[in-house]
Amino acid sequence: METTENKYVAVAYELYTTGEDGVTELVEKAPVEHPFQFISGMGFTLDAFEQQVAPLNQGDKFDFVLAKEDAYGDYEEARVLHLDRQMFCVNGHFDKENIYPGNVITLLNEDGNHLQGLVLEVGEKEVTVDMNHPLSGKALHFKGEVVVMRPATNDEIQGFVNRMSGEGCCCDGCGGGCGDHEEGHADGHHCCGHHEGGHEGCGHHGGHHEDGHCCGGGHCH
Repeated sequence: METTENKYVAVAYELYTTGEDGVTELVEKAPVEHPFQFISGMGFTLDAFEQQVAPLNQGDKFDFVLAKEDAYGDYEEARVLHLDRQMFCVNGHFDKENIYPGNVITLLNEDGNHLQGLVLEVGEKEVTVDMNHPLSGKALHFKGEVVVMRPATNDEIQGFVNRMSGEGCCCDGCGGGCGDHEEGHADGHHCCGHHEGGHEGCGHHGGHHEDGHCCGGGHCH
């Protein structure tokens, strides 16, 4: 059976999106001095992006567009979650420092996956969090060059494995699987469970919290 070699890849690029109004916008840039790095064949980046870049050689230029179906898919209203405000309590107090409209927060589901969402609204009983990827519903246009392309070392592969792995979560679901863990998690993440629409929680890294949070325990003030 033929095996595929894992490659260490570093690319510099500019990422553009085009909205429904036809306006093209630069949304992300990885310069040569700080390129985007990944190990091929490990699911660290979009499959379609890797398929475009992995066959290239160091120094090669690239310019390609990924359709939304090959990127982050459609924007789904079902991924806008209405979570119990008590989920965001620390030692009996609501985490006003981190939970406010416009902030990106990190959540954990019961499988220990680190997921991110954008806080849309903070109400008296619920916090509304958008778990759609910021680039969902959009085609992605990448322009750039390959900075490094070589076989990955075992240490580099292990390093990326460690980077992609996360700690577990105590929650069985946001309805209250955490029991009396009012002080939350030492690793500083909110917990969330499975939600309607088939979405297991929430989507991306970001937001740093000094105190952890667990759903179902404590009372908010």
